[in-house]
Amino acid sequence: MTRPSAGPVPDSRGMNAYHADPAFAALLSVYLPPDLHPVLEPQLARMGALVGDRLEQLALAADRNPPVLVLRDRTGRPVQRIDKHPAYEALERHAFGEFGLAAMSHRGGVFGQAEPLPPMAKYALVYLFVQAEFGLCCPLSMTESLTRTLRRFGSEDLIARYLDRLTSQDMDRLFQGAMFMTEQAAGSDVGAVETVARPQDGGWRLYGDKWFCSNPDAALAMVLARPEGAESGTRGLSLFLLPRHLPDGRLNHYRIIRLKDKLGTRSMASGEIVLDGAEAYLVGAAGQGFKQMTDMINMSRLANGVRSAGLMRRAVGEALHISRHRRAFGARLIDMPLMRRQLAKMLLAAEQGRSMVFHTARVLEAADRGDADMARVLRILTPLVKFRACRDARRVTGDAMEVRGGCGYIEEWSDARVLRDAHLGSIWEGTSNIVALDVLRAARREGAFDALAAHLRTCLAEVEAPLAEQLGAALDRVAALLRAVSGQDGPAETAETRRAASAAYHIASAVFLAWEGARLAGSHAAIATDRQRLAGLVLTEKLGPRDPLAPAEPEPDWLPDLLARAGRDTETPQTATE
Repeated sequence: MTRPSAGPVPDSRGMNAYHADPAFAALLSVYLPPDLHPVLEPQLARMGALVGDRLEQLALAADRNPPVLVLRDRTGRPVQRIDKHPAYEALERHAFGEFGLAAMSHRGGVFGQAEPLPPMAKYALVYLFVQAEFGLCCPLSMTESLTRTLRRFGSEDLIARYLDRLTSQDMDRLFQGAMFMTEQAAGSDVGAVETVARPQDGGWRLYGDKWFCSNPDAALAMVLARPEGAESGTRGLSLFLLPRHLPDGRLNHYRIIRLKDKLGTRSMASGEIVLDGAEAYLVGAAGQGFKQMTDMINMSRLANGVRSAGLMRRAVGEALHISRHRRAFGARLIDMPLMRRQLAKMLLAAEQGRSMVFHTARVLEAADRGDADMARVLRILTPLVKFRACRDARRVTGDAMEVRGGCGYIEEWSDARVLRDAHLGSIWEGTSNIVALDVLRAARREGAFDALAAHLRTCLAEVEAPLAEQLGAALDRVAALLRAVSGQDGPAETAETRRAASAAYHIASAVFLAWEGARLAGSHAAIATDRQRLAGLVLTEKLGPRDPLAPAEPEPDWLPDLLARAGRDTETPQTATE
């Protein structure tokens, strides 16, 4: 095992990311049905081992070797091909093929199960996978979300034609998915979409420019376009399924103009596309495109939140490992009060994010079963996760780079890559302002916060006093703020939208942490206590009044134990002896 050293920087390579996270297995007993726990546990352990070594090395290689657009072959024939590095293709085989991450929610057969697996199974595995590789998670999410949208709104013919290949684990048969929505004039303002759909030869042809298309060579893409003569704004938009190839095998009539040179997610291609009479299929009824695409966007937003939570866990795990095995000034870093305080702040944000996304997966499953109340809860939890967890990930990953020190700034390590990737979450599928406004829209128009508050009070019924009483009082204050800011008690205070959305996120995460603690009390006493203490920290650090000039409270005597349980060393014998 690695010993504390003032010499070489500690390296966590070879550590099993699942086994190093004791709370993970405990939380599975809360969020997974008992019969699925023994099914998923070995898969998570296998994924954790891959994340700690093989996938990490592939991700570093793919990041250093981004995809390349090839417009013509050597004879001059147009090919419109994107060449991807073998490391990226290996990552695809693990995610789509070996683990069936895009398939498991839509069909049986993954891990030998006769029925589709619940959302929590997919999100638990993605939560681990993203700790090694972020870029591929975008095509993975879009493929899964496109499949969901097609199944909900597509015709029986389209579903029969494409579902099998969208959910294939055979890489030679797999159809990946994408979502082409953004235009130069229509980013967050979706109603400004200018792409035109014209009826022609018994079908539809699309004309226009799409400015930011991730996974641009995907076999299928969902596209928003305005049929000729349709009204302006979002009500005039329709949703179309765009195949990459025509039935006769020819490329469809659109061109990838160039690939984007991005800050992060360098392993995955994003490009600009010109639609020049591309053949496409109308999905559902004309004029319902925005509503249908919203479902796909919401799933992508939740996936963004899961990825951000996973990145925070990666950052915290690395920081804990370094601080335990690095010495300075004659002591381990973790024995220094300033470092413990920094680690505690990182851990709190990471655990808030984890509880939010795991609990949202539970709510999603209930909503998909037809629970109308949970559908309203999901409606507000999704933008809350997208708004706050994605922003927190930027700070937590930056703090982890600082813990490693100068080496964290060097591309041999993954700190810089993880930090770059963390910035994506708060931009794609809606910037923070847009998503915060969506939180208030859900509260005002759909009563979504009222539904969430009722659900939180149900959760609090399992939490013991005085914590339950303290959380209940905070919930009352947050509800009053949401009512005021959303305009339910008078004119809306839009300038306070972000503050209100943050408050809603913090109270929801605190309640979920406390509820998890209550559920774990009989089987995982120490971790149950940790969840309750974290809930208390949310109250004092995020929701309570604080005087910035007052003397600091002394460090809680339980903090070292909480940090000790937050991560443990699980190095492989090979790595331990290197």
